[in-house]
Amino acid sequence: MPPRLTGRRLRAAAMALTAASAVIVGVLMGSGTAQAATSQPCDIYAAGGTPCVAAHSTTRALYGTYNGALYQVRRASDNTTRDIGLLSAGGYVNAATQDSFCAGTSCVITIIYDQTGRNNRLTQAPPGGFNGPAAGGYDDLADATAAPITVAGHKAYGVFVAPGTGYRNNSTNGIATGDQPEGMYVIFDGTHYNGGCCFDYGNAERNSRDNGNGTMEAIYFGNIKAWGYGTGNGPWVMADLENGLFSGVNAGYNANDPTVTHRFLTAIVKGEPNHWSIRAGNAQTGSLSTYYNGARPNVAGYNPMKKEGAIILGIGGDNSNGSAGTFYEGVMTSGYPSEATENSVQANIVAAGYAPGGSGNNLLTPGSSISLRATTACCTTRYINHSGASVNTAVVDSGSSATAKANASWIVRAGLANSSCVSFESKNTAGSYLRHQNYQLYVHANDGSALFASDATFCPQAGKNGQGNSFASSNYSTRYIRHYNNLVYIASNGGSNAFDATGLWADDVSWVVTGSWA
Repeated sequence: MPPRLTGRRLRAAAMALTAASAVIVGVLMGSGTAQAATSQPCDIYAAGGTPCVAAHSTTRALYGTYNGALYQVRRASDNTTRDIGLLSAGGYVNAATQDSFCAGTSCVITIIYDQTGRNNRLTQAPPGGFNGPAAGGYDDLADATAAPITVAGHKAYGVFVAPGTGYRNNSTNGIATGDQPEGMYVIFDGTHYNGGCCFDYGNAERNSRDNGNGTMEAIYFGNIKAWGYGTGNGPWVMADLENGLFSGVNAGYNANDPTVTHRFLTAIVKGEPNHWSIRAGNAQTGSLSTYYNGARPNVAGYNPMKKEGAIILGIGGDNSNGSAGTFYEGVMTSGYPSEATENSVQANIVAAGYAPGGSGNNLLTPGSSISLRATTACCTTRYINHSGASVNTAVVDSGSSATAKANASWIVRAGLANSSCVSFESKNTAGSYLRHQNYQLYVHANDGSALFASDATFCPQAGKNGQGNSFASSNYSTRYIRHYNNLVYIASNGGSNAFDATGLWADDVSWVVTGSWA
């Protein structure tokens, strides 16, 4: 039985409703959702008596007065860094700063700053119990341009977490420990997920190890079934409490936890002594739904909780980093927020105007037939082509044979592993897709596996050399489709492979999308 709204909770609910009114008035008095709200999520939480103790976003300010940096990027060309800030106090990210700084090269996100002033920033996750130094060391950093969107019509970028990517802070200030109450919300891409462990945001162990039941309290999103699951095929919002993904009082299956696939997903987990809750909703419209509200799990070790107060993004508490997902914003609070406060925050999120950024190219709409032309000066008559399973670039023109034209033609499909990205089906070999294997591209029949879906999914963005589009691999987000010696790979901007060479990289990974030859 959840606690009744009495005393402090009733006063907090009233203050939250007042804050919500300020948000609504601010939007109505503007010219639409493009106006920044006068009261942002952390202002609403503070008004409800549960202030933010961590606030992370790559898209907008989470306080009405915040005017600092949102995140930092590092470019490959010279390893210099640049802080990415806001267009105005309390407003939206100045993505043009990133675009200018990263033009002609690649960038990764090195820091996601904490807007609370507590310095609970997120940086590259260190080795942990799952993968210590002998198994590869620090996690990967997210490609800074792999998740383009708009917020209130302004260009922005999310944090695209491919397997192996992770962020963490093990030395935090003010985050709940032990059985102290806390709340958290996050906005994820509800179409980008996998069954790897574990795409989390929230409270974790300070030593990057599995320290036992109840040492975590984080929001999980994905479709793994090993420790718990809900209805349908997933993905599900669950709580990662360490050694268990929970969506109710019972371990395993819980019928009240639905599959959710909103393009932009608001997800909430909050907990206090012997009581916790999961809520979620569409971040673009509507209200929140409560999936669970009740006692702690009836499994030993979770009551009382033993939270340790680190913060993680994209990984599990022991640095399990096989997960995938996309993060846009999230906060953690001191104290257990009321539903009225959270409802006001949801109204603010909806008013913010999250929307897909798209590729900037109408030809990349699922169902379109296209061809992909190289932009490097040597090769502007060459197109991505296949002959059976082999993929290369070949010269195609109006005098080419019908077979050559068909081999260079593709049907755009919604991404097999992420519907906000794309997959390319062969125009003349139905059911076969462009996919990478050992970093080289082939055309293979779709075998229905999760691995194939990931290997055959590419996320379009503006061309790295200013022409056409570049296509990031869904499961290796710092690698892009590149031609090299007329073969085609997914290549990083620098690395141990010859096809990762930095020379001409921006040109080689940029493709003009045309109508198909066949």
